[in-house]
Amino acid sequence: MVDLELLSAHAMGDMSKLFGQFAALLISLSTILSLGALGFDSRKPPQKLLIALWSMEHTLFATTMFVVGLFAVLSWDSAFPDRRDVLVLAPLPVRARTLFVAKVAALASALSVTVATLNSCTGLLWPLALFPAGSGVLGLIRSFLAYWITMLASGAFIFCSVLGVQGLAAQLPRRLFLRASAFLQMAALCLFVTVYFLQPSLTTPQALIAARNQRSLAWLPSYWFLGLFQALNGSMHPALAPLARRACAGLLIAGIGAASAFLLSYFRTLRKIVEEPDIAPGSRGVNWWPRFGSLPQTAVVLFSVRTLLRSRQHRLILAFYLGIGFAIMILLAKGSPAQEQALAASGGILGGQVNVPLLISSVVMLCAAVVGTRIVFSMPLDLRANWIFRITAVRGGPDCLAASRRSLLLLAVAPVWAGSALLFLSICPWRPVAGHLLVLGLVGLLLADGCLYGFQKIPFTCSYLPGKTYVHLLVLPGLALMMVIVAGVGFERRALGDPATYLRMLLVLAIAAVCARWRLVARARSEDTDVQFEDESAPTIFVLGLTRDGVLPIEPAPARGPMHP
Repeated sequence: MVDLELLSAHAMGDMSKLFGQFAALLISLSTILSLGALGFDSRKPPQKLLIALWSMEHTLFATTMFVVGLFAVLSWDSAFPDRRDVLVLAPLPVRARTLFVAKVAALASALSVTVATLNSCTGLLWPLALFPAGSGVLGLIRSFLAYWITMLASGAFIFCSVLGVQGLAAQLPRRLFLRASAFLQMAALCLFVTVYFLQPSLTTPQALIAARNQRSLAWLPSYWFLGLFQALNGSMHPALAPLARRACAGLLIAGIGAASAFLLSYFRTLRKIVEEPDIAPGSRGVNWWPRFGSLPQTAVVLFSVRTLLRSRQHRLILAFYLGIGFAIMILLAKGSPAQEQALAASGGILGGQVNVPLLISSVVMLCAAVVGTRIVFSMPLDLRANWIFRITAVRGGPDCLAASRRSLLLLAVAPVWAGSALLFLSICPWRPVAGHLLVLGLVGLLLADGCLYGFQKIPFTCSYLPGKTYVHLLVLPGLALMMVIVAGVGFERRALGDPATYLRMLLVLAIAAVCARWRLVARARSEDTDVQFEDESAPTIFVLGLTRDGVLPIEPAPARGPMHP
C-alpha cells in the first residue's frame, strides 16, 4: 500500500503500527456486528426468524466482500513486483516461477488475514445462532465450518475478480496499462461502494423467487454466497438453491480467470517494469496557469496540483475518502423522507424548497475532500526528488503555509463548492442556494485552516510516518462530527427563512474563520521557519539537553580529601 522507501527514518521501515490500527478497526467492526448474536431472540415466529437470520447472514457476507474489495483496490500495485523488487531479485539466481509462487502466497495470506480479522468476533458468536435447531453438536460444528468456508470463498471471489481484471489489463502495453489501471481502480472503488450501500434487500422467500428480482440477483454476488452458506449449513431453502449453484460457478470462473490472466501477464510484465516508468507521463497541453502569490508559492501550488493529477496512488487514497463521503450521501438519500419530516417539523418558511439531505451531503463531501486531500499531502511522491526543494529559496513559516493552504483550497474546497453550486442551482431556487453556498464557503475555509494547523511541509515532499494519525480512534469523532453537521444544517435551514438569524449565523462563521486563520498564521510564525522534510512523532520522553558535546556544562565539585584536625 505504501512504498517502504517513502517512510520516515523514525519508522525504521516498519508498517506494523499502521497495520495494527487497521486490524483494530476491523476488530471493532466485528465486535459491533457480533453484538446482535448475544441478544438474538430465537423464539420468534418461524417466518420472522427466517427473515431475520437471512438478513443478518447477508449483511455479514456483504460486509466481508466490501472490505475485501477495498483491500484488493488499495493493494492493486502489490499484485506485481515493483521496480525495486525486480532490480534486486532479477540478478539473483531466483527463478521467475519462485517469485510468482511467493507473490501468490503473500496475496493469499493477506486475504486470509483480512477475512479472519474482520470475522474475529462474528465468526465465533454468530454460528451459535445460525446452526439449525435440533442438529446438536455436529450441527454446531458444521455451522462453524460453513460460516468460515463461505466467508473465505466470498472474499476469494471478490479478490480473484479484481485480480483477473488487473491481469487482463496487464496484457496492454505498459503505458496504456498504467493509464487503464487508474481508471479501473476508481471504477472498482465506486462499484463496491455503490453496490454495498444501494443493493436492495431481498432476504424473504417471496423476494428471492419473484421473477422481477431474478435479474438483480444475477448481479449481486452477496446473495449467491447466502445460498452457498445455507447449502453448507444444512438449512437450505428451495428459494436459495439456484443462488448456491451460481456461487459455486462464479467462484470457479473467477478463480480460473484470475489464475490464467495473472499467470499470462506476470512473466511478461517483469521486463516492462524495468523498462518504463511507474508514473504515467502527462499529456502535453496548455501550460498557462494563473499566479498563486509569489513565484515560490506558485511553484508549490502547481507542484501539488500536478502531483495529484499524475499520481494514481495519491488519487486512489483521495478517492477512498471521497467514497466514504459518497457512501454517507447514499445513506442520507435512502433515509431522506424521515429526515425531511424530522427537520421540517422544526419550522422554516422554505420547508418545501430546500432538500435537507442534499445540504448535509454537500457539507459531508466537503469534509471528506478536505480531510482526504490533507492526508495525501502528507504522503510523499519520491523522497529522492526533495533535493530540488532543499536547494531553492522555499522557506517555511507563513509563506510555505500560504502555498499549502492555496493548494488545499484549490484541490478540495473549490471543486466541492463548484459541484454543489451546479447541483443546487439545477433543482432549488437560487436565493436559498446562494445563502447555503456562502455558508459552505466559510465552512470550507474553517476546515482548511483547521487541517493545516501545525503543517510546516511542502505537499508530497515530507517522508511518511505510518500510524501517526491513529485511524482506529477516528470513528467516534467522525460520528460526533456527523451529529454536529446534521444539527448545524437544521439550524441553517431555519436561518434561511429568517434574514436576521441568517446574518447572525454568517457573522459567527466569519469571526470563527478569521480567528482560525489568525491562529494558524501565529503558529506558523512562532515555529521554526525551516520546511519539514522528515516526519517524526512526539517523543515519549523529553530530553532536557543539559549536555554539550557529551560533557555537563557545570563541572562537578572536586572531591574533598580527608579532613585533618
